[in-house]
Amino acid sequence: MRVIVVGAGVIGLSCAIRLAESGYEVAVLARDLPLETTSAVAGAICYPYLSAPVDRVAGWARASYQEFTKLAENEPSVRLRHGQEFKHAVTPDPVWTDVLTDLRRVGSPPPGFKDGWSFTAPVIEMPSYLPYLVKRLEAAGGTLTRAALSGLPTDADLVVNCTGLGARLTAGDPTVTPVRGQVLTVEQFGLTEWLMADEGPRDLVYVFPRGKDIVVGGTSQPDSWNLAVDPKTATAILDRASAFVPQLRKAKVLRHRVGLRPARPAVRCEAVRTASGERVIHCYGHGGSGVTLSWGCADEVLDLVRQG
Repeated sequence: MRVIVVGAGVIGLSCAIRLAESGYEVAVLARDLPLETTSAVAGAICYPYLSAPVDRVAGWARASYQEFTKLAENEPSVRLRHGQEFKHAVTPDPVWTDVLTDLRRVGSPPPGFKDGWSFTAPVIEMPSYLPYLVKRLEAAGGTLTRAALSGLPTDADLVVNCTGLGARLTAGDPTVTPVRGQVLTVEQFGLTEWLMADEGPRDLVYVFPRGKDIVVGGTSQPDSWNLAVDPKTATAILDRASAFVPQLRKAKVLRHRVGLRPARPAVRCEAVRTASGERVIHCYGHGGSGVTLSWGCADEVLDLVRQG
């Protein structure tokens, strides 16, 4: 069976790998190559954000957490790191955390916070991880080609639509909207633990250490298509994060990035037939959880393909 996967972000590549490694003939077509996608801007910690419905997201996240834990044994771009998250209000444990073996409540949250927990989670270094996925796809016989498509192709036995925000066009779905995220990276000064803090729906605080740098974020600005870096926002991001990690104030800033998360009221992962009878599997609308849900959704896409 010949399958075309449209989209080369983390969702498209993960789905393509699952299919190629299961014996399908897979070609990935994409306007943007992996390091040009929103996925390349991601932090990226295995933690659901800005995605629904809760039950399906939890299942996908569990599956991905387990896959990333396995990958961390041999793949340098995936590392298990301990960290803490702080909340302004007492909060129930997230529904997907049954896979965490070391989840603990924080005994003394910082001033202004009433709750928090610590645990170990996979942190994925996207500038290295995305090329790893491409090599893995090619090793399984799959291909990746840049292609400017005005719609979904019709010359395959099956098409898997992983176009993120592009689904507004490829699926005619206006419910997919951008949520702007701005981040910066600073030089690594020996930080090993990640941190997240709940500072509001639009002004995020997260610090994710990687091997050679540290990702500092961020923002969550709905319905913004602005890909330009805003210097004032960058200053505010660094100020918020430095309140928790003071060493950030003296760290050399390496880069500023902006990405547009593909938000949707609910992730769409389903098989449909077009009006002309072609079979399409849609897998898009992951919000800020593309990395976190990638392997779980890839598993479901594989199941949908096998169901015929």
